[in-house]
Amino acid sequence: MKLKIKKYSKGFTLVESLVAIGILSLSIAATFTAVQAGLKTSIAAKDQITAFYLAQEALEYVKNIRDENALHALNGTATWLTGLSAISTDPCYFGKICRIDVGQSSVSECTLGTGTCPNLNKDSTSGLYGYSSGTTWSTTSFNREIQLTSVSADSITVTIRVRWVSGGSNKTFTVNGLVFNRQ
Repeated sequence: MKLKIKKYSKGFTLVESLVAIGILSLSIAATFTAVQAGLKTSIAAKDQITAFYLAQEALEYVKNIRDENALHALNGTATWLTGLSAISTDPCYFGKICRIDVGQSSVSECTLGTGTCPNLNKDSTSGLYGYSSGTTWSTTSFNREIQLTSVSADSITVTIRVRWVSGGSNKTFTVNGLVFNRQ
């Protein structure tokens, strides 16, 4: 009588194990790459939204000054561009580049020699942007410049440029708005 020896193979061979580990590693690496790309995209989108709101804030502030001047014009103490561009010494006189700090209700000419404005600071407590400094304020990569151009005696173009660095590249968002004399 002859004995049969049965050979049972249990488990995986070394080659099968290496192939499985390779496939698993590639799928994990692809997932991490997709997550990293998603994070970069979301950060870029957040920066674009911030730039949009910073530009909108400046345009609304110019309109607010125009509206306040309309009230002061009733008693003869202001023209519609007083404090912005009524006379050549005003901070945003036509051709000058100026900055607006909404939190401090101030408009000033950018005087860094090149005509560019300093970067905005952000208050970590309130989340507001401005040019204030202190323990809760930190410098951001956002830079906002405002320039007024005369269109006619009763209208101006307000150009707002917001610049920032995102992902190692320079970005710019520009808004042009027409503002009219409402008097």
